[in-house]
Amino acid sequence: MIAWSTLLRRMVHASVVTLLFTLAACSDPNVKWSLYDVSGHLPNLRFSLQGTGGKTVTEKDFAGQTIFMFFGYASCPDICPTTMAQLTEVVSKLGDRAKDVKIVFISVDPHRDTPDILQAYVKAFSDSAIGLTGNENQVAELARRYRVAYQIEKPKPGDSTEIYDVTHSRGVFIFDRFGRARLLASDTEKVDVVVADVIQLIELTQR
Repeated sequence: MIAWSTLLRRMVHASVVTLLFTLAACSDPNVKWSLYDVSGHLPNLRFSLQGTGGKTVTEKDFAGQTIFMFFGYASCPDICPTTMAQLTEVVSKLGDRAKDVKIVFISVDPHRDTPDILQAYVKAFSDSAIGLTGNENQVAELARRYRVAYQIEKPKPGDSTEIYDVTHSRGVFIFDRFGRARLLASDTEKVDVVVADVIQLIELTQR
């Protein structure tokens, strides 16, 4: 019998592949993107979550900025730190454009990830990053909005209730300065490819 965690990972992979195939087929012919064009396929940036210091943060706090948003958790052993490192490198290569770019890391593990823990985590990678979380319902609602799948596993017998695995979708959602969902980057995408598309997006929305 296939373990639930393995089955979920396969379901997540299948759903992402299906979404990306659909988006690739609907790409805007007037602009050559290397990443996946999600314009018109995913909703605009909208959320209300908790940031460090007990502050409520919404999409309005990022008006006029290009946003990299992805879902993960602070104790993630592989995908999240790799993605944070890649996005930090992307931002560093944007030059003067970086001042209007923000990395938004949203935790799907609100039980362990307090806003302060999250902010300390993302700041270790980049000063242009912000960590956000919310209660279980807020996180679940936002994940559904952007078709993100995740599963919090039960602790193994004998382990502390604070020790458990979390399975979640990969990918970085990129929103333009008007809060519109524009691009989706896989976590395996080359840094220079992301940089080139983000520069193109910034210049396109400044015209």
